[in-house]
Amino acid sequence: MSVRGFAAVRRFAALSLAIIGPSAGAQTPSAAPSTADAGVTPFSAHYQADWKSINVGTSDLELKQDGEPGHYLYTWTITAHGIFRLYRDEVTQKSWLTINADHVRPEKYRAEDGKSSVSLDFDWDAGRVHGTSEDKAVDLKVKDGTQDVMSIQVEVMLGLKNGNLPKTFQIIDKDKPKEFIYTREGTANIRTALGQLDTVIVASQQAGNNRILRMWFAPSLGFVPVQAERTRDGKLEFAMRIKTLKR
Repeated sequence: MSVRGFAAVRRFAALSLAIIGPSAGAQTPSAAPSTADAGVTPFSAHYQADWKSINVGTSDLELKQDGEPGHYLYTWTITAHGIFRLYRDEVTQKSWLTINADHVRPEKYRAEDGKSSVSLDFDWDAGRVHGTSEDKAVDLKVKDGTQDVMSIQVEVMLGLKNGNLPKTFQIIDKDKPKEFIYTREGTANIRTALGQLDTVIVASQQAGNNRILRMWFAPSLGFVPVQAERTRDGKLEFAMRIKTLKR
């Protein structure tokens, strides 16, 4: 596996996973604080990461309340296994965000991979995002609804649950705003570590890019995704599949 392979792992985090539900390998969810105002429930989940059908590591997602009601911290970590640790250190991304019944709004975003870092702060009163990306200054104008590469995951979950998922999103990726197109591709019943599940398939693609990310969302679990696969020119590059969950 090349350095490019694990660079793909970090990019894949932009549209990755969050799962809830019981399974033989998961602990039974416990009662969680009420989050009816946000339309989401805090969770922590553990996944297997495969690159071109080779198990390269694991990833962990956690959404937790952060201070005042409606404020959350969303953390994503991917850890390489075995020889693959030679190519990439642990990757961690965090998004501090606010959630109401309809939308998600990022407040700040941080990313570290042992070699570079990204730090973004959203100033919604001024309509701008400031920070640094790999030592490069960032100062961009942002429109309402813009997401970072972590907050978009929660926004998609909430949009599907409410039945109003937009067809396009503007996402700040490092130092650039990028437009992604979202398409509902139908339904499928799939086998997961959480059991057999009915799912809705959603594909996302950056405008003009031949990479496609498909996510399988389970309505019975509140429209959270139970797996995701990224393809390029129709060939599978990277996959994430749920293993365990707590909430």
